Amino acid sequence: MAIIVTIDLGYEFAVKADYATVFDVLSHVPTSASFFPKVDKLVDLGENTYRWEMAKIGLAQVNLQTIYASKYSSNKAKGSVVWTPVEGEGNALVSGNWKIVDKKKSTQLELHIHGDLTLPLPGLMKMVVAPVVEAEFEKMVEQYIDNLSAHFGGEA
Repeated sequence: MAIIVTIDLGYEFAVKADYATVFDVLSHVPTSASFFPKVDKLVDLGENTYRWEMAKIGLAQVNLQTIYASKYSSNKAKGSVVWTPVEGEGNALVSGNWKIVDKKKSTQLELHIHGDLTLPLPGLMKMVVAPVVEAEFEKMVEQYIDNLSAHFGGEA
């Protein structure tokens, strides 16, 4: 038996760094991933596809680990970095995108993430586990944004 926890997150913020610097970091998955907390391992599967193996999180008697793969594409002219889920890799399907806009004195960013995590737990645990998993994921994404903002000289 398994439960599915769905996560939808969206953020908008601006950073002080120039467009080219921001795009180069966000479009290079290993560099971008280095700012994301609790990444146990990032595995290059080739063809701009990466498997993310997150650190295990503990919930009472249960330890959960999220593993997923996404295929990345970026377009500097359009200011986009997009990732789509890869079926059959791990226990989650994660998609999302960065929208990067040059504001001359700053760079405007929009981040959208959607994830469906399949966890090997009985259905009755969904009410307890889902809010904890959602909160943990949101906390990690917010730390990721904080880490990137600091790298890019702070928010504008």
